[in-house]
Amino acid sequence: MSFLPTLNATLNALSALLIAFGLVMIKKRRIEAHRYCMIAALVTSAIFLASYLIYHFNYGATKFVGTGLARWFYFAVLISHTVLAAIVLPMILTTFYRAYKGQFEKHKNIARWTFPIWLYVSITGVVVYIMLYHLYPSRG
Repeated sequence: MSFLPTLNATLNALSALLIAFGLVMIKKRRIEAHRYCMIAALVTSAIFLASYLIYHFNYGATKFVGTGLARWFYFAVLISHTVLAAIVLPMILTTFYRAYKGQFEKHKNIARWTFPIWLYVSITGVVVYIMLYHLYPSRG
């Protein structure tokens, strides 16, 4: 299961790209392309969440070994990432539900908030991974 952190970061990066591309598509009024991007982002994020939970259920938390400013930066990113990830999940589900039901004004109103938070959570997931496993890997 040691491949799961890399898989998780890859899924987060893919989600971020799909979310951003989904925004571009809706701005261009390409509704069908927007729909496909956002469904793909939802599926990618769901697979990420399952993989993340499987990994941490089996291995627990990985200790961050960086020091000084890197440690402060890491924990600032990690804490904001974690809090916003918990907040954004019901927002994502509500946003999708409203689109599914054809409540497009309500969908648009919540999507304005969901989009930047979901994008931030996806990007910071990759940042946490890079810092934890590549820039400051634990020794042993």
